[in-house]
Amino acid sequence: MKISTKGRYALRLMLDLAMNSGGGFVSIKSVADRQEISGKYLEQIISILSKSGFVKSVRGPQGGYMLSKSPSEYTVGMILRLTEGSLAPVTCLEDDVNQCPRASICPTLTVWKKLNNAINDVVDNITLEELADMARENIGNDYCI
Repeated sequence: MKISTKGRYALRLMLDLAMNSGGGFVSIKSVADRQEISGKYLEQIISILSKSGFVKSVRGPQGGYMLSKSPSEYTVGMILRLTEGSLAPVTCLEDDVNQCPRASICPTLTVWKKLNNAINDVVDNITLEELADMARENIGNDYCI
């Protein structure tokens, strides 16, 4: 499994909003400048986040975006699944019920299930708030968000 730039940038965008909103709205241009990411690309990503209710927006000169909820209410898994889709390492684990006709006799299924559980355990147990705290602790150490 490889996380695309869309997923990585969505996480960085959400983290930037968590760290820089100060209760107000943040412009995409300011995020793009801080993160050194194309503003056009961030506009595509913010559209996905906005349509899903992860962020709210205000138009105009003082407008921008902010998180819809507290950073503690977003997990890395929520953000990555929104932008990447399933994080399952193999397609047979993407649905609630395994549709593979070989599932009952597949000798490697246990490996894929354990890997899937490990991935989910990590991404579903780290919040934006925790990432922001880690970033604040490491800001002086060239920490990149």
